[in-house]
Amino acid sequence: MVLKDQVALITGASSGIGYATAIAMAREGARVGVNYHKNKAGATQAVDEISKAGGDAEAIRADVTSAAEVQAMVDAMRRRWGRVDILVNNAGDLLARRMLSDMTEDYWNQIMDLNLKSVFLCVKAVWEEMTARRSGNIINMASIAGRNGGGPGSAAYATAKGGLITYTKGLAKELAPYGVRVNGIAPGVIATPYHERYSPPEVFQRFIATIPLGRAGTSEEIASVVVFLASPAASYIVGETIEVNGGMLMD
Repeated sequence: MVLKDQVALITGASSGIGYATAIAMAREGARVGVNYHKNKAGATQAVDEISKAGGDAEAIRADVTSAAEVQAMVDAMRRRWGRVDILVNNAGDLLARRMLSDMTEDYWNQIMDLNLKSVFLCVKAVWEEMTARRSGNIINMASIAGRNGGGPGSAAYATAKGGLITYTKGLAKELAPYGVRVNGIAPGVIATPYHERYSPPEVFQRFIATIPLGRAGTSEEIASVVVFLASPAASYIVGETIEVNGGMLMD
């Protein structure tokens, strides 16, 4: 078990990649905080699945765009397990596809808050304890959109994810001297409820046609990379955002 006795907080863990990451980390011995905002049923299901397999997990509600709620979430982690060793900033969403002609300032701010500000708030809540222990892992879930500008109507989302990739680098430089590693993952087209919401079947198939492997990825395939980055096997990887996209974008 490569994460035995590590304490991991995963935001947006009630479905999709976050859910799969919670299961994968628990399987590797981590104690897992399963954050959710609205989908309590999904978070509860993840905790039940982990518990039935002999793991240790707790569902914790928080709106990660709120500093007060983020702090309360981290406080709940500390009450349960005493610390946070691994932070996986997975929460994020496109909310809706909006071309510039339909984009409002409110929409822009919502996208930035959910996909970028939330990461800042979660990092602010845990970085001091990590640097004090000279140990910790922060893993940020970016997107291929942050590399290629995204699909139709996703310019704001792509901007936020591109910012997250840059923030990952800057934060890594700042925290690495204190023993805290910061890395990211940029998934491509992954078969999750996210794509079901925002990509009609014909659009989804057009995306698939651009992937050399000829298929969408799975949440479990992304989760395995999260586990790797959090594990001792990745001890010399710092400031990287790993592309996991079936060859859709090669950099």
